Amino acid sequence: METPDPTAKLRMAPRETAEDLARRVEREQRAVNLHRESNLERSLAPFRVGSVDALNTVPLTRGLEDQIIFATPARLAEMLRRNELDAALVSVVEVLLNDCYDVLDGIAIASLGEVKSVFLAHRRPLEEVREVFCDTASLTSVRLLRVLLAERGLTPEFKPLPDDDLANAPDYLMLIGDRALDFLFGSHEHEIWDLGAAWFELTKLPFVYAVWALRRRIENAELRRLLMEAKAFGLDTLDATIRNRTEYDEDFRKDYLGWHIHYHLGTDEKRGLAKFMELLRQHGHGPVYEPKFVR
Repeated sequence: METPDPTAKLRMAPRETAEDLARRVEREQRAVNLHRESNLERSLAPFRVGSVDALNTVPLTRGLEDQIIFATPARLAEMLRRNELDAALVSVVEVLLNDCYDVLDGIAIASLGEVKSVFLAHRRPLEEVREVFCDTASLTSVRLLRVLLAERGLTPEFKPLPDDDLANAPDYLMLIGDRALDFLFGSHEHEIWDLGAAWFELTKLPFVYAVWALRRRIENAELRRLLMEAKAFGLDTLDATIRNRTEYDEDFRKDYLGWHIHYHLGTDEKRGLAKFMELLRQHGHGPVYEPKFVR
């Protein structure tokens, strides 16, 4: 009697095409991501964590959204000072001008050059600026603008932007975040002075806009681990975020989240921070404190 060939069934099985393989890998990765997202859900308790509700923060809070307290940068800083939060993705000047936070190392919202969502819109030449109306949500960007203008010998008066109606925008206004992007893509007669590009032109360094500030003297090792995991998950699934969000258009989301903004806080970003601290001191925005980085 003939002995069955054990490889016959294998030879009879259809070969997996490249398209089939790609679909299988995608299904497996989707299952892994769903598991990771499930592990992040309801994981922040008992910690109170805040962030800005903006497109550029999405990769750092992916999977944690339902547990995050969302507020403006200025409001988050107030809540941290009042011990209403244990951690917040906050404007970097909050940790530079107040020596009461630790900074989670390795994570930031930063740019190397043009950032798109932080700018001075001006209808008249920069050299003629006498007053600037600023988005009241901003902390870091106002200080950055003051420094950049001071480096050009310009010291205008800074005033709060009066309301949300930008149809009759003043000659000089500073905007940040999604509100800046709404203005950028809307109808206006202003030129745009991108502050990320201006900083890079001045220093050839990245600029750090926001970091995770952690309240000191509480045990937060697990919180730090979760925030690092959320960043890793957010960056691993960045393509899905770009594809599935609805703000603006997909090409812009791809450029904005994948190129203009980056999320690491490394040696070059710390050099940029050090230069910003130097210029803050030089132009009278002190005292300025060295940030304490923790892992």
